[in-house]
Parts: sequence; C-alpha cells; structure tokens
Amino acid sequence: MSQRVSRRGLFGLGAAGAAVVGAGVVASNTLFEEPPVAHASSTSDPFPFYGEHQSGIVTPAQDRLHFVAFDVTTKKRAELIELLQEWTAAAARLTQGKEAGSYGAVGGAPEAAPDDTGEALGLPASGLTLTIGFGASLFDDRFGLADKRPAALADLPKFPGEQLIPEISGGDICVQACAHDPQVAVHAIRNLARIGFGKVSVRWSQLGFGRTSSTSRSQATPRNLMGFKDGTNNLKLEDAALLRDQLWASAQDGSDWMAGGSYMVTRKIRMGIETWDRTSLVEQEQIFGRDKGEGAPLGKKAEFDPVDFASKGADGQPYIKDDAHVRLAHPTSNGNAHLLRRGYNFVDGSDGLGRLDAGLFFIAYQRDPRKQFVPIQMNLAKHDALNEYIKHVSSGLFACPPGVRDAGDYWGRTLFG
Repeated sequence: MSQRVSRRGLFGLGAAGAAVVGAGVVASNTLFEEPPVAHASSTSDPFPFYGEHQSGIVTPAQDRLHFVAFDVTTKKRAELIELLQEWTAAAARLTQGKEAGSYGAVGGAPEAAPDDTGEALGLPASGLTLTIGFGASLFDDRFGLADKRPAALADLPKFPGEQLIPEISGGDICVQACAHDPQVAVHAIRNLARIGFGKVSVRWSQLGFGRTSSTSRSQATPRNLMGFKDGTNNLKLEDAALLRDQLWASAQDGSDWMAGGSYMVTRKIRMGIETWDRTSLVEQEQIFGRDKGEGAPLGKKAEFDPVDFASKGADGQPYIKDDAHVRLAHPTSNGNAHLLRRGYNFVDGSDGLGRLDAGLFFIAYQRDPRKQFVPIQMNLAKHDALNEYIKHVSSGLFACPPGVRDAGDYWGRTLFG
C-alpha cells in the first residue's frame, strides 16, 4: 500500500534524513556506492540528499522540473558562504518532505514572516531532488575564486544557427529542482529564492514537464513534443564504468574541488511545432533516423536494437541518412563522447502570433563539456536535418560540485573551504 507521508509528519527526521520512509526506502547519509542506485519505492517517497555525488543527476528522472539561475548580488564572500550553508540546510529538509525552516509555515511567532511559504503543506516529498551548479561568471574577482575556475568550465563557443537571448542565459548559480509533483518543485525553488533575498536575485527560470530522458533502465523511454522517443541511448545510473569515465569529474582533471562533481549544460530549444506537424511521417522518421512508433533505428524492429549505419534498403540507400539526428549525435560520430541527459518538455504559452512557444529544455551532465557537449553540438549544428525545425534560444554551463557528505557539510564547501 502506498503511504503518503505529510511534510509536517516527517518533521521528526534528523537533518541527515536517516530514516525508513514508505516501503523500504532508506534515506542515508553514507550513500557512497558506485554508482548510487537509490530508488524511491513510489513517486511520493524521498530520495537521499547526502552522498558522494549530488542527487538529481543519476537519480531516476522525475516528471517535473523547476530550474532557476541566480545572479549573486552580495559582494561579500562570507555572506555567499553563509547563504550556501542556509540553502543546504533547507534543501536537506525539503528533499525529505519537511518544511524549509525549523518553525515551518505556521509554527513561528505570528508577528513574524513564516520560514516556509506553506503551499506544500500536506504534500509528500514526491521524489524531490535539488542540484546546484556554479556558472563561469561566479569566478570573477568578487569572491577570490578566479584561480579556482576549472578548465572544463570554459565558455561555450558560438554554434551555427543559435539565437541566444542573453536575459535567459548564463547565471552565477543554478538550482535544478526535479519532483513528481510540480507544486513541490516550485515550492522548493520559491523558498530558496526567499532565503536568498538580498544576496541573490533570480536571473531566469524554466518550468518543465514530461521528462524527455530516462536515467535508469527501470524507466521507459519518454517522448518529446515532436512525438519521438527521446534519449534511448542515454547514460544510465547502472552504467558504472561509463559513469566513471564520462560523467564524474576527477581530481586528475585539474580541479580538486570538483572531484565527484559533474558539468551541466542547459539549452532551451524552441520547436517549430506547427511546421513539424505538417511534415510527412516518412520525412519525420528520416530526420530522426528512428521509427516514430517503436523508436527502433530505421532498418530495425525494436527500440534498443543496435544502430546499424551501414544497413541499406532495397533502393541501395542507407536506412539512416548522413544528416539524421541519431547518426550525428551517436558516440561513434563524436569520438565516443556520451552525455547523461535530463531534459524536459516546456510550453510557455504562445508567441502572440498564434504559435506555441514550446520545445525542449535540454539538460546534460558530463565530465568535460569541451570533449563531450561541444563536439556533439557542433556536429549537430552544422549538419542535423532537424535544424530546420528548431532553434536554440538559451544556454547555460555550470560546474556542479560533489555531493554533501553529512549535516556538517554544505553545497560548495570544496570550492570555498
């Protein structure tokens, strides 16, 4: 039987969240297996917050997203560190289904503002994860971090065809909130922004629904707004060797403080939905290089059949064209580079001309964007037939530090310590 545990009902859990909640879910502060394979037994239950790596990366992807990028407004290093400590304490509570502060939404002095906004009262944890990242702009001369900027946090190049909007790109700090309940994700970001008042300001944010990637083999492959299964060959949390090689940063990479962390790239990709919807099925399938129904590579029958780029049809032509998305994005076309994708669909209303402002909010984690995202995206930007139907309007690159080890640790301690 599914147990719905209220946020106030979990108040008694310690800050480390080391308690059994629901059917067999242990929230531990010593989750150091490789890879971390924490699964919530239901969409109501919590994931562990403490661990070697941040949650929300290889965690089985949840259904909803609220992503935010902040600009740091304080000029005092000590105030920024204090904020990160406060955020970490709140995140540890929120991810376990508790309220943001010890007094909650209604437990404090009536004449004072509550230390939780209250819109998630009575809701379970809903698999909430909170993942923080630091943008290149944080490593300027404000906080003495210039010499700690990782080489892998190099500015992304300008890709052909992109139409980036500066106001919805970049940022000093990002937080990715993923959950199975949109109100839980929004509540978490709202409270972090409230706690950060006077020290940070929201630069831009994005809501997402309908995950467009699977990060565990226990999950079915979802579909993007073009109707195709997305992320069939994504890195999975079960791929221990690939994760060590392709996902997690190492001290050997040149930045000791990033060991156990990962680099996040975000891209808001608007789709020409109306044009796509008038395109023939055969052309749609040729553009992706996959069957729309099953998700099988063209020339094959099942989604996970190996892609065969040499296979030809009765007409002697390759089933998968040279400009097909699956060919250009495949590791064999990019020096064996892999990405762990955690993207989401978005619909942000209409553009005033009767067209949906909709598409994919792309999120990908990797060990080194210079060797992974950059060559893959450059290949796609130059040659992908899909470019006729999409445009990139937002971009972000963030260094996501290692996980929070215990209640005495905090987000970014390895950077600021």
